[in-house]
Amino acid sequence: MQAKDSNPPDGGYGWVVVVSAFMVMGLTVAVLKTFGLFFVEIQQHFDGLASTTSWITSVTIAIFHLGAPVASSLCVRYTHRAVVITGGLLAFSGMALGFFGLSMIWMYVTTGFLQGLGISFSWTPAISIVSHYFSKKRALANAIASAGECAFAFTFGPFFQWLISQYGWKGALLITGGIQLNICACGVLMRPLTSSCLPKASHSKTEIPPGNGASRTDKEDKSPIIHKTFNWMLLRRPEFVLYTIFGILAAMSFFVPPLFLVPLSHSLGIDESWAASLLSILAVMDFAGRLLCGWYVNLRVTKTIHLLAMTITLISTSLMLLPLANNYLSLALFTGFYGFFFGTTVAVHITVLADIVGMPEFDSALGLFMLIRSTGGFVGPPLAGLIVDVAGDYRAGFYMAGATLILSAGFLVTLDQLQQRKERGSQTIIKSEKSTLPYPSLHLLKHQ
Repeated sequence: MQAKDSNPPDGGYGWVVVVSAFMVMGLTVAVLKTFGLFFVEIQQHFDGLASTTSWITSVTIAIFHLGAPVASSLCVRYTHRAVVITGGLLAFSGMALGFFGLSMIWMYVTTGFLQGLGISFSWTPAISIVSHYFSKKRALANAIASAGECAFAFTFGPFFQWLISQYGWKGALLITGGIQLNICACGVLMRPLTSSCLPKASHSKTEIPPGNGASRTDKEDKSPIIHKTFNWMLLRRPEFVLYTIFGILAAMSFFVPPLFLVPLSHSLGIDESWAASLLSILAVMDFAGRLLCGWYVNLRVTKTIHLLAMTITLISTSLMLLPLANNYLSLALFTGFYGFFFGTTVAVHITVLADIVGMPEFDSALGLFMLIRSTGGFVGPPLAGLIVDVAGDYRAGFYMAGATLILSAGFLVTLDQLQQRKERGSQTIIKSEKSTLPYPSLHLLKHQ
């Protein structure tokens, strides 16, 4: 399919793409974030441990990340639109087959594997095409698109609780799968840009710094498409490696609070309907955090990596304080703090990745980043579940998540220091080159 424009329009039809991505975020990640409502029901049905049941979410998260590089490669070959539609069908299949609930292994394969692959094939192209449609307003567009998961999570919390009470957890899974079929309709609206989807984009020439000759242009022109979509050479860049380590540690923590928030409230004797409302509070504050952060980043007042390091520190602090809650009011307060700072983090972390690698390598970097980060998402929930089983208290899972996030912030600080050192080095080289430029001319004048 030929696209009508090869340059980021920073508006126009791009806002239609943003709205479509907004819906996709809600129908994928919001479902994953509110799966804690199914957690207790499935655990009781199979009479399993918290660590055993948490493997369903763990498999979903892992496949969500592992499928990202595959989704990125398919976007270049078949367009973002086709991949999103495929993701919608896979997500529906996972929930529909999970309806049968034959065994815990069956749940790992259906609600875990198929649902995770559907989320990956929907989320990755959606967030990628938004970044291609926008340049100056990229942070704001990404914030609005990602806010879809918050808006949907706000309604999904009480809605899923109602579905479970009316139709049981199996019927609720089937209905949720039917709702996720709307991802396909969203995918149809994602019209590709030439620069982001067509193979010929990988052959476009780039501006070459003086002194590098024509060899770099020839190399860019002859590079295969797979180099553009899955570039392992990024692992040789220290900045990218540090950011992926941050991503691994963050992924170990991010999916723990939504998973154990409802069980923790139950252990405190809070009614089920009030427990479900905590997910709505989390979603509302998450939504506010994303939009405010996206607007603030667009002002270019603070360096994005500085803002990310600050929000990660605040998230870890809120997670450490959340287990201190002993009633609904205090639990809702700390949940709101966590949701707001989590929203600011999600709004800016993709923009930071784009700043680190640049847009020519963004698709490849996003897929590779998600692939490596999957290890954190795969290990995090079961590890937290194991800690909960050993401690006999859901609070232990929140302490584990907070401590891991504090460690991840250290890698962001190291990355920032490395970038500043390189910037100072490049400025020194430029100054020295400028100071030596007149001397060859004077030398030639003396010999004339």
